[in-house]
Amino acid sequence: MELDFSDLNDEDLFLQMQDDLYDGLREEIVAQTHEGLARSYTPQEILDQGLVAGMEIVGVDFRDGILFVPEVLMAANAMKGGMEILRPLLTETGAEQIGKMVIGTVKGDIHDIGKNLVAMMMEGAGLEVINLGINVDAEMFLEAIYEHKPQLLGMSALLTTTMPYMKVVVDTLIAEGIRDDIYVMAGGAPVTENFARDVGADAYGRDAAVSVEIAKAHLLKKRQTA
Repeated sequence: MELDFSDLNDEDLFLQMQDDLYDGLREEIVAQTHEGLARSYTPQEILDQGLVAGMEIVGVDFRDGILFVPEVLMAANAMKGGMEILRPLLTETGAEQIGKMVIGTVKGDIHDIGKNLVAMMMEGAGLEVINLGINVDAEMFLEAIYEHKPQLLGMSALLTTTMPYMKVVVDTLIAEGIRDDIYVMAGGAPVTENFARDVGADAYGRDAAVSVEIAKAHLLKKRQTA
């Protein structure tokens, strides 16, 4: 069956997109992305009003325990379907990359759902994201920072036993003399604001939606002072 959304008005198309993203319907998202482009919406508008808006709802409901990991993964997969169409167009139109972030789950920890959700939503917000995956040691973070020169570094941990490794990473940045060049964000279920401060991070991302807000606010401030 050919998925056809041409009978929806523009507002309903984006609302339908948010709903279908929430439900993890990848094929529908792909069809709606094409439909949005056919209506002369810019890739950025489709991203903002459809995918990112939908993903924000997913992020909030995940935080509030309404959605669980499998549903979030399905939503992220659906978003990926839309992003595969939009990403090359965004690059082409010179859609403004608002910044760069290196992100990873710290050494000893193999949990990556929350981190991947943050990475996807950061990407959706216009950042270039270098996702280093799981079990990332200080050396790997360092190499990525030197290679990509990001403004932001995101570290995630889901185990209380791996949380202290965040301090190792921050101490490594200090030892290298580059701590002040990068804005460090820490997050993960057991991480708290106080803990993030204790390990020397600049910010604590309570959830994906909040993390995106913090990152955008920091980059905006940086741009204004520049």
